[in-house]
Amino acid sequence: MSKKIQAIRGMNDLLPKDSNLWMFVERHMSDLFASYGYKNIRTPVVEKTDTFCRAIGQATDIVEKEMYSWKESNGDSLSLRPEGTAGCVRMMIEHNLPREGIQKVFYQGAMFRHERPQKGRYRQFHQAGLEVFGAPDAKVDAELMMITHSLWQKLGLKNITLEINTLGSSEARASYRDILIDYFSSNKNQLDEDSLRRLETNPLRILDSKNPAMQDLINNAPKLMAHLDEESAQHFEQFKAYLDVLNIDFVINTRLVRGLDYYNRSVFEWTTTDLGAQGTICAGGRYDGLVEKMGGKPTPAVGLAIGLERLILLLEAQNITAQQSQLAIYIVTPNNEAQLKSMQMASTLHQSLDNVIIYNDITLGSLKSQFKKADKADADFALILGEEELNNNQVSIKPLKSREQQLTLSLDEAIKYFKDYT
Repeated sequence: MSKKIQAIRGMNDLLPKDSNLWMFVERHMSDLFASYGYKNIRTPVVEKTDTFCRAIGQATDIVEKEMYSWKESNGDSLSLRPEGTAGCVRMMIEHNLPREGIQKVFYQGAMFRHERPQKGRYRQFHQAGLEVFGAPDAKVDAELMMITHSLWQKLGLKNITLEINTLGSSEARASYRDILIDYFSSNKNQLDEDSLRRLETNPLRILDSKNPAMQDLINNAPKLMAHLDEESAQHFEQFKAYLDVLNIDFVINTRLVRGLDYYNRSVFEWTTTDLGAQGTICAGGRYDGLVEKMGGKPTPAVGLAIGLERLILLLEAQNITAQQSQLAIYIVTPNNEAQLKSMQMASTLHQSLDNVIIYNDITLGSLKSQFKKADKADADFALILGEEELNNNQVSIKPLKSREQQLTLSLDEAIKYFKDYT
């Protein structure tokens, strides 16, 4: 007996019954991002492995443990993208886009990491990202917070907290790194195995440890905020001032360091307590040195990524459903003679009406069963094409969500009715 065919662990199907909420979220995001002047881009799912090694950093868990990589016959090492920024930066450099001025872009797509699947953390997951290249001022960092804050409001989300921190310049961070190494080295007996490894590779990540036994040690560690360079401190003050005038509440979290090596200055996370351990739904920060590090000209940059699976889980946890903004019409055809006419009618309705969903029944079932399907489809109206309507070149309109009277009209009158209704 052949083995049952099924999806790879940690890589999930989006089922038809769940797609409305995804489309609702994606539509709100793309419309909102475009309204702020951001242009949509698409980069390949596969890049050269070196693109991610140079961007993310060799010492990160992503590069060391989580990337899906393989060798081509010519010896090239390729990888499925584990995040979106590296490919976006590669595109900026390859096509020399910053030369044309400030670049404000957004993207959405699948990312891949080989890690233990759990709720809100999958091997194939989806992110929407915003990236800005060529703007050094904290004003654009605040604009990203304004956009995401607006998104949460449009989606109707509650109980989301903005956490911010600053990592300073690369020089200040390097100096602070040495201070941290001295501190944690003198307390090696309190470090777990993961932190001992990070002590050699990326000591700032120890601050992000969730090990309860290490919390006192971490809380007493020297704070980067006390070792900032003057320019970074000023940038952070400007960032906070913009958030204040926007009335966006925030919490300063000095332990917020982000998991990728390329960040500097402002870093931020939008978090919630409604999803348990996987509480971060959006995160990002400034990465002013990354374009140059990857072979481009020095270019300030800042960006963020929204985890779509976690965002969907949060909407479900808060009982928020997709709001249907389109008018939905279900064409009921109770006899075989109406089938050809129903196709012609569906085509005319699509051409005549904007922002409408037309369900043309294809079950050829009874009148009762078609009305059940119309209710299941959440249609606003049933458009009935019975024998009498056919003979008189008319249609009957039955409201399904109100107690309004059923109407019988010509098709032209029906089209006008629906236009006035919307």
